Amino acid sequence: MTSGVAALPRARGPVSAAVLDALRRDERRDFPELSEVAGEDPFGEDAQLALQLCYELHYQGLPGVDPDWEWDPELLRLRAALERVFLAALRAGTEGGDDVEDVLGELLTEPAGGTGISAFLAGEGEWWQLREYLVHRSIYHLKEADPHAWVIPRLRGKAKAALVAVEFDEFGGGRAERVHARLYAELLAAAGLDPGYLHYLDRVPAAMLAVVNLMSLFGLHRRLRGALVGHFAAAEITTPPSAARLDRALRRLGAPEACRVFFTEHIEADAVHEQVMRRDVIGGLLADEPALAADVVFGVQATNLVEDRFAAHVLGAWRENRTSLLPGDQDTGEAAWDSDREGPLTPGRRDRGKP
Repeated sequence: MTSGVAALPRARGPVSAAVLDALRRDERRDFPELSEVAGEDPFGEDAQLALQLCYELHYQGLPGVDPDWEWDPELLRLRAALERVFLAALRAGTEGGDDVEDVLGELLTEPAGGTGISAFLAGEGEWWQLREYLVHRSIYHLKEADPHAWVIPRLRGKAKAALVAVEFDEFGGGRAERVHARLYAELLAAAGLDPGYLHYLDRVPAAMLAVVNLMSLFGLHRRLRGALVGHFAAAEITTPPSAARLDRALRRLGAPEACRVFFTEHIEADAVHEQVMRRDVIGGLLADEPALAADVVFGVQATNLVEDRFAAHVLGAWRENRTSLLPGDQDTGEAAWDSDREGPLTPGRRDRGKP
């Protein structure tokens, strides 16, 4: 897997443009006023890309960008303003409550055949749509389990030990070739896509960036540790059935066998992780800190919110027989932002061929 994003992405609005300009010029500068940031669409392209850029400095960094930007006070000030807008929208879009068992129980109940993107792909999706889905999720899965590692020093006792056990599996059980992020890179390559880390950042819309930014937001703030545990549990509970459907889609479409490994690994592993997360991680956390129950519930609900928004974006596009990706060359990931243009972006090329 290629280490690090190959090039900085294009701006998608004034805030992300200001961030990119500062990072490229390596000049400490005044960023947009807090009043400007407060008016940003929290789920919009500009705000989500700006957050993605700020957060990536804490992961593998950005090409040609001084590592000192990670702790630049002015950039952190801007990030905090964006986070306040994003977090407020997440809270406004969720019901809240503190009944952890109830919210987890809802995740375990789904209609026969499932719902959402995985059910669509399993039943009727075409190869170009499956490849688009893989491009979207590459922003997540090529850093899989990394955001959750931040919560380890913020837990103790049973919760910490159990979460580390789950993370050990996510990172390949000590075997580099079994690290889940690497398995996803191999899946991309087998599907004829570029396996480079964040290679498709310019093609992936805000609806997907929000899914990843949610994890980074929860992971980088100790006060949101309960929410991150809730997110992790939601991911582990819902992954096995969706992975099974995606494996079925790959088999139905005649995809190369190498495409299936990532999903078959998750069908088996996450079925076990679900039990560990519910019983030992959440159980241990709430035994130590019962006041965090509402945060765990919020983490589950916020995960559902951003995933539902992502599914609505993708399925809405596909049902109109158009791409769900941002415009640009399929191979280079080129995309442009025009500050004078309003309305939907022009669809890019689609590969309608078979594997």
